[in-house]
Amino acid sequence: MTTTYLKKSAMGKWDKRMFDVAELHASWSKDPSSKVGCVIVDQDRHEVGHGYNGFPQGVEDREDRYANRTLKYLFVVHAEKNAIMNAVKSVRGCTLYCTFAPCASCAGMIIQAKIQTVIAPKPPADFAERWKDDLAVMETMFAEAGVELILVD
Repeated sequence: MTTTYLKKSAMGKWDKRMFDVAELHASWSKDPSSKVGCVIVDQDRHEVGHGYNGFPQGVEDREDRYANRTLKYLFVVHAEKNAIMNAVKSVRGCTLYCTFAPCASCAGMIIQAKIQTVIAPKPPADFAERWKDDLAVMETMFAEAGVELILVD
């Protein structure tokens, strides 16, 4: 399976609504530089999981931890992982909407959870350049595992 690129104007009303829901969840993140949200829906368009990037429950969300990029990356649980772990039922065959393209690590978890489709914005040029290796691995993993990836312009 290959990556599909889609213009936002070509998206259906339902997909646009789910992006809005993912954006709402992103707004709950305490990360001052990267607010990422995610929502997972089943075939009946029912939300089964949602998440945002942040520290695990019970771990202090301190500014000094977010200010140190290396430390922040060790603390933060990504939105996709939170959505899968917070799901109220199996996410097998579901669609995942995310406000950023998943990293390779999250791609592995998405594949293992048997999510069928991932819809995310096409990464901006500066982000894509900085994370090109990670994004390439993510796309390769999705293609080999048969996960449909739709990147929206």
